[in-house]
Amino acid sequence: MTPMIRKLLTVAPPLALWIALAALTYLVLRELGFGRIRKHPLVMLILAFSLLALPLSGIYLLLLPYQAGIVARLSRYQSPPVILPQGCSVFPADSIWNARVQDLPVDPKSAEYVESMGPDLPLHPDFGAIGGIPFAVAQPNQSVSDVSFGGNEESDAGPYRIPDNAPLELGLDSHVLVIDPSRCMLYELYAAKHTGPLHWEAGSAAIFDLRSNRLRPAGWTSADAAGLPMLPLLARFDEVAQGEIRHALRFSARHTQQAYVWPARHQASRVADLNMPPMGKRFRLKASVDIAAYSQQTQVILRALKEYGMILADNGSPWYITGTQDTRWSRDVVKDFRRVHGSDFEAVDVSSLMANPDSAQVRK
Repeated sequence: MTPMIRKLLTVAPPLALWIALAALTYLVLRELGFGRIRKHPLVMLILAFSLLALPLSGIYLLLLPYQAGIVARLSRYQSPPVILPQGCSVFPADSIWNARVQDLPVDPKSAEYVESMGPDLPLHPDFGAIGGIPFAVAQPNQSVSDVSFGGNEESDAGPYRIPDNAPLELGLDSHVLVIDPSRCMLYELYAAKHTGPLHWEAGSAAIFDLRSNRLRPAGWTSADAAGLPMLPLLARFDEVAQGEIRHALRFSARHTQQAYVWPARHQASRVADLNMPPMGKRFRLKASVDIAAYSQQTQVILRALKEYGMILADNGSPWYITGTQDTRWSRDVVKDFRRVHGSDFEAVDVSSLMANPDSAQVRK
């Protein structure tokens, strides 16, 4: 039995019942007349409810997959501030994530990479009221959570401290990101599902010590395809509101090469085309791009893309910059990003910064 036939068989009985009710209502109104029915409000109510029940339930079922998105759009969601204690930072200052790249040489394959990703395609902000990735901040007394990941050998064993109310990213990836300031740790889950008190399931999971430059083992993924941390590479509203982003951002491309380069640890492609960018490749907005005419929020982001650049972290929609879910993002960012295109970027050669292939620390 095909899915279409199965769907028709599921819909047929209630549809036939509704047709029968509509026919009965028509006969009652024709025989008794609307004037006599008006004298019996209860009968009118029953007839109206009978006729509306099926269409309303159908609309509900159609909207059910979009329920979370509709609720997110109607509600006001603000990402929490990241306040770290003394001695803790979002990775050390000499980390590659926090390194400026505006003066580094252009990668010899830059033109080919940009051409493969779509030089005429616009930049897109993958953040806002319903887009982007939410995150949670663990309290000092947060209990350890049981996280199961189906025997994924590239996941960290734990311990994880993930609040039961940690928000899930809307969409198929269902990321859960939790920063733990009191322990200076970061917990990130992919394809996450909350299955009970202090219990989560995930397709993969990773833990990062924010005080360390240690990378994940070579060949390992994380909650992200390239094996990178996610939260430290997001465009966060609190940083933009303060007027400066001091780290690289995360972005995706439609197609990538079957390879990864430092600081990435994992590839996610079977394409051997050397003209496509590998995971972990750093790009920056060209210095020649004039950003003076853009909105204030957009200028902060574009300035960071000039100074710190962005790191290719996943396969997905082309030129999508990932940020946090937050209803405070201005709609001007969407309009502004449409005026910035792939041809405004260039690949950067960061090889001179690498001190150790297994560390994110840059050369002094």
